[in-house]
Amino acid sequence: MIFQNFILEHIWNLKPYSSARDEFKGKEGVFLDANENPMGSGVPKKWNRYPDPLQLTIKEQLAAIKQCNVDQIFLGNGSDEAIDLIMRMTCQSGIHNIILCPPTYGMYEVSASINHIEQRKVSLLTNYQLDVAGILEAIDSNTRLLFICSPNNPTGNKLNRTDIYTLIESFTTGFVIIDEAYIDFSDEPSFIQELVKYPQLIVMQTLSKAYGLASLRLGMAFAHPTIIGLLNKIKPPYNIGGATQEIVIKALANTSFKEDTVSLLLAERKRLMESLGQIPEVIHIYPSDANFILVRFKKSNELFNYLISEKLITRNRSTVTLCEDSIRITIGLSEENDKLVDLISKFYAA
Repeated sequence: MIFQNFILEHIWNLKPYSSARDEFKGKEGVFLDANENPMGSGVPKKWNRYPDPLQLTIKEQLAAIKQCNVDQIFLGNGSDEAIDLIMRMTCQSGIHNIILCPPTYGMYEVSASINHIEQRKVSLLTNYQLDVAGILEAIDSNTRLLFICSPNNPTGNKLNRTDIYTLIESFTTGFVIIDEAYIDFSDEPSFIQELVKYPQLIVMQTLSKAYGLASLRLGMAFAHPTIIGLLNKIKPPYNIGGATQEIVIKALANTSFKEDTVSLLLAERKRLMESLGQIPEVIHIYPSDANFILVRFKKSNELFNYLISEKLITRNRSTVTLCEDSIRITIGLSEENDKLVDLISKFYAA
């Protein structure tokens, strides 16, 4: 793949900002280079020094966990930063377009709108699988990005892997982005292992779900080293704060937490789906490969508002394409799931 053909010229030729910590990577010495406050931070822990701009310690941990190389990893302030940077790197407003497959994660559309990029929407089929023929028909020479979310949000299901391969191999005008935010809850292998074979592939994951670090806002993108280098070139110099890096390093070392979390949530997902299946007013419970389920209810809007009145918050997806009368429910603790089922039963019994 000739990457230069699919990257905006000014980005490809950009001379990146060089921070003080880019020029000196040592950890010991008298630091008079970055205009930092030498007095500390006004709190017991000292945060007065700028953090590692490339987060190499975290990337080394992730490379071992994800079975890839350090130079294939980009870390962003949530996956949203990677989404935005990829668009700014590849798409010029008024010329290029991207393809979205609704219902899907809403930030693809928001970020494209902010960057004033044309969006071509090819809805999923009624079984929530990709419309491969429709996507291929929508692609033209100016299509730079194809976003695929698997397991998909808000539907929860994994997308047919054969269809994804077909699209990767057929899409020759840009990059296929596979968002795997919920991959830890699925039995599907990650597409990270396909990066060597498919240089046009970018895989996104997050530490917000299975690792329980949503508040820290750390997202990951995995791609060919050339793409990672470009993302590092255009990102803000210190996009991941020092406190976040310190906590993430400790969290990644605690491998049992993530494994235990996934195991317990999968068991709760199964139990919750079985319990909801006993309620006659539940029209359909969609298959899930994520830490949430999409459920179609009778009187879904009224149920959603009732749950809010009882201080139980779900996500109403009834206005989303192909999700009519549906509520998205995150898998909670055992007692929270029991409360949910009890309230739903009470609502329909009233």
